[in-house]
Amino acid sequence: MSNYITEPFDGLSPAEKLKLLNQKLGNSSDLVHTELFLGKFGQLQLHLLYMKGITATNEINGIAEALQLSMGQQRLSAYDTFLEEKGGLLRTLAVPAAHSQQIAGLEQMTAYLLSGQLLILAEGSRQCLAVNVSGGERRPVSEPATETVVRGPREGFTESIETNLALLRRKIKNPNLWIENRQIGRISQTDVAIMYLNGIAKEEVVKEVRARLDAIDIDAILESGNIEEMIEDRKASVIPTIISTERPDVVASGILEGRVAIFVDGTPFVLMVPVFFIQFFQAAEDYYNRYTFSVLRVLRMFAFGISLLGPSLYVALTTFHQEAIPTPLLISLAAQREGVPFPALVEALIMEITFEILREAGVRMPRTIGQAVSIVGALVLGEAAVQAGLVSPAMVIVVSLTAISNFVIPVYNLALAVSMMRFIFMILAATFGFFGISAGLVALLLHLCSLRSFGVPFMSPFAPMSFSGLRDSWLRFPIYWQKFRPPFLSPKNQRRMNDNVSEGEQNN
Repeated sequence: MSNYITEPFDGLSPAEKLKLLNQKLGNSSDLVHTELFLGKFGQLQLHLLYMKGITATNEINGIAEALQLSMGQQRLSAYDTFLEEKGGLLRTLAVPAAHSQQIAGLEQMTAYLLSGQLLILAEGSRQCLAVNVSGGERRPVSEPATETVVRGPREGFTESIETNLALLRRKIKNPNLWIENRQIGRISQTDVAIMYLNGIAKEEVVKEVRARLDAIDIDAILESGNIEEMIEDRKASVIPTIISTERPDVVASGILEGRVAIFVDGTPFVLMVPVFFIQFFQAAEDYYNRYTFSVLRVLRMFAFGISLLGPSLYVALTTFHQEAIPTPLLISLAAQREGVPFPALVEALIMEITFEILREAGVRMPRTIGQAVSIVGALVLGEAAVQAGLVSPAMVIVVSLTAISNFVIPVYNLALAVSMMRFIFMILAATFGFFGISAGLVALLLHLCSLRSFGVPFMSPFAPMSFSGLRDSWLRFPIYWQKFRPPFLSPKNQRRMNDNVSEGEQNN
């Protein structure tokens, strides 16, 4: 219970308000109406209205008990509120008064009711008191299912925007951590919040985020992915330019660097902008282990290359460039493919599509059996395909290594994009060999360099080059060497560490 709002309705009695409200809500069964008779002789009748399931019932019961106890007292210190008007008097109510404002209209009354507020109407008064008692059943804070770590915080975002904002407040206790709220969706009226550090986040980026969110005109926003599609710089690109995460520590780190976080009520995935391409290979654990272990980022990038080009290289080598294969290996491959009736491209397509079907089945099936089905299905189908002579054993190895490498990519959206681009490279390899693969890589690199994330170069710190940004790119340098924020994110306040660590202390 954090605030109350006083609302005048001229010319309407509580009974008329209730009738109009029921008509507007279609006599919904989850609208609860409770009557209280207060005073020594029950001369004051109050009507309590709230929506079942989205309000905290224990708080409502507490308010009702406090109302009954307070009517016989003259003063209740900070909880007293006298609401007087020409047409009547709403007596002293035991409700915390942190913020109030005058509003009017049945539309606003309905909006407060549907957002989890308790409405209190009194007979003989033309005023309505709205008390914030939003609550109901919510999922508790738990470990993120999609971003697990060995070392680091175990808390993750939930579907409650209030809880998610509070998780960030606990991590960054600074008055410059600003939050701006808005509602998006003509019908859903979904709560959306942007969070950033004033003085560190680039003002142009903050203004651009506001403008793009305010430009959204749609019936409903049900998940942060709906907003992501509508605020991206290059909507037709398969490469994501907005990152989503379930981890509060990742969002806190991004905000401290000058990024803007976008929270959407009803989803545990928080969006962060702007982002760099190199961020898609960084895991939260990289910053909790010693910097020497950040070599795992190079491993992830190598896995990215295998996932993108593995089958296409095999197709190009076996179709056009047999001279590049060592003779013993070439003889072995030729023997394996002797009974295979399909060309290398068709063979690769069969295996890739089969794996994608198995992966999708594993995701959609119940968790207890999905993983077992995907693993057993891959083993059985792979072995059966080899025994039937549909594919060669070498192709099974290539596709398996490609699939495992795809899972190494930390960000799921990029992993899906790589899966799509893999088929394009396979077709290029089957058509033009290494020349097709090279042309595809050049086109991909040019596309990446042309992308921007909310006006910031997507390929920074490589293009354009930023030497300070390179200290947290391919590898993570020691923390005491990362004294500056990325220049494209916070041009006015770049320094994040003072020179208070001597070289001798660093070396020791």
